[in-house]
Amino acid sequence: MKTRFTVRGFVLVGLILAISVVAQAQGKKAAAKDIKDEVDQSQKAATVFSEIMNTPDKGIPKDLLDSARCVAVFPNVLKAGFIVGGRGGRGVASCRSAAGWTSPAYFNLGGGSIGLQIGATSTDFVMLIMNSSGMNSLLSDSFTLGGDASVAAGPVGREAGAATDAKLNAQILSYSRSKGLFAGLELKGVVIKPDKDDMADVYGANVTAKEVLNGNKVTTPAAISAFPTMLGKYSSGITSK
Repeated sequence: MKTRFTVRGFVLVGLILAISVVAQAQGKKAAAKDIKDEVDQSQKAATVFSEIMNTPDKGIPKDLLDSARCVAVFPNVLKAGFIVGGRGGRGVASCRSAAGWTSPAYFNLGGGSIGLQIGATSTDFVMLIMNSSGMNSLLSDSFTLGGDASVAAGPVGREAGAATDAKLNAQILSYSRSKGLFAGLELKGVVIKPDKDDMADVYGANVTAKEVLNGNKVTTPAAISAFPTMLGKYSSGITSK
């Protein structure tokens, strides 16, 4: 009887261990699925930025990009409406740090408009945060373009040239791409705020966009690095500030 009990005990322990291993494997798979959407967001932003920078004579001027403190990209922002309209989308941002471009932080973009409008369009938005005031707005809980942060249409081309005033005075330079056309756009009235759900999925509970964009050390899944990696191909993210 003692031998039977021992064998049964071993079998029971083996079953418990097997169930535990399966549960852990399923948990890892679930975790991997949890950030698939956030991985896609980083990859989409990287693709948009690369395509824009490779547009002949119509990309973001290199000197402006090199001067920007942070870069944010919102792919496929939907604008739709009938009489009363609105726009909404999601995107990512990365800032310069002593170690290079930071891991991406996740944001939501939204805003409304009233007027004679009908239909829907999808637009890619790119924003250069040019100075510490603009960066402080980005690091806040929520801010409005043209309200909390000054915004100007960003110039396009290989050199900023006559856009010196915009570079020096605006906190944020904004661009849009719709139906293949890329140009500066004075994007006013749009509200931008951190996406806390995406941030929690990627970095864990209580990790804020401010911590990530300030270059604080966080556990960063390699799969979400597409956007900062792409930025690094066009401008060094390292800063001594």
